[in-house]
Amino acid sequence: MPLKRVLVVGGSVAGLRAVETLRQQGYDGELFLIGAEPHLPYDRPPLSKQVLTGEIDVQQLPYRDAAWFAQNQIELCLGCEAKGLDLGAKRIQAGTRWLAYDGLILATGSRPCNLPTRGRLTGIHTLRTLDDALAIKAQILPGTRVVIIGSGFIGAEVASSAAACGAQVTILEASAAPLVRAVGIRLGDALGRIHDEHGVTLVCNARVVGFGGKAHVETVRLEDGWIFPADLVVVGIGVVPNVEWLAGSGLHIANGLICDETLNVGHDDVFAAGDVVSWPNRWSGAMVRGEQWMVAADQGRHAASNLLLGRSHASSFSTIPYFWSDQYGCRIQAAGRTDIGEMVALSGDEFSRPFVALYRHVGKFVGAVAVNAPKAFAVLRQQLQQHAEVEQAIAMVRKHLPASDR
Repeated sequence: MPLKRVLVVGGSVAGLRAVETLRQQGYDGELFLIGAEPHLPYDRPPLSKQVLTGEIDVQQLPYRDAAWFAQNQIELCLGCEAKGLDLGAKRIQAGTRWLAYDGLILATGSRPCNLPTRGRLTGIHTLRTLDDALAIKAQILPGTRVVIIGSGFIGAEVASSAAACGAQVTILEASAAPLVRAVGIRLGDALGRIHDEHGVTLVCNARVVGFGGKAHVETVRLEDGWIFPADLVVVGIGVVPNVEWLAGSGLHIANGLICDETLNVGHDDVFAAGDVVSWPNRWSGAMVRGEQWMVAADQGRHAASNLLLGRSHASSFSTIPYFWSDQYGCRIQAAGRTDIGEMVALSGDEFSRPFVALYRHVGKFVGAVAVNAPKAFAVLRQQLQQHAEVEQAIAMVRKHLPASDR
């Protein structure tokens, strides 16, 4: 039966790419984009960087303006949080109303983890939305004592932005080095040195147990008794998928919404995309839940295409994870599995700028990383996509390195 009404639930990049693809591929039926935030779909990566420093005005963030949605006959349901799914009746509860569908794409994303010890104090923030970023930006002033809990990419980028604004910044990291789960302890330790180079204090093996203050946060307390003064706290300790609203729907939930290789949830005409999805990624050979911008965008397109093809003709989605981070003027890029195996430096050592390396696991080329070396990284990423052997990848990337760095 031809699709006549499609609902896309989630207003971030996965949802936006889904509605774009539906129209681009000829779907001309009713199309709704449902988003919990009141804003038009916007670019999230700048929130921890250029938005905090004031380099980008918030008016520059939306991917599309309201006129584009009107021209493409996409009905926007913004500020409408998804609250329930009735698969039998084929309808979604969005805000206070129920919307019927013939086709459905679920892309409700994720939200930041929080600390149960924060209490009712003001001045303690997480960063995920535009409103979060604006609230943090308003408090970052020269001399402000900013404590960031977690030194992952969000925490590191906020630290970089706050330092650029003249704040006094301290990062508290529970692990032995930053980014251990992403790039391993050797490179994580080296990347941690960047903070020190820019006057940011990094404290590792730091376990936060509480906060002090009357109404507004004044201190952060560690398990070992250390106390850090704070005018502003930003918590960046990971995210969890937004799946609670699907409880009782009959869908399989386990660290996200379980999908098959085609991003189908187990029901005809229902696919999913983005941070909320856990699916068998052929490239990694395991069930994974991607939290990268590019994966979300690609999945949004793929889910839309498969919805139009139909479940019986849907194609598999496989990807090599890719992420990047901008900190203190450094561009850090990584692809594949950089959390396992041996890191093999191809240009300088991990403390160099630029720096290029690949990861070798059980004799296979499984990942690549670069700092301030975008051309060399692009070559390594291409070799990774082509399943190149380790020595082949090394030979190819060295052709693109300056003679002094080979």
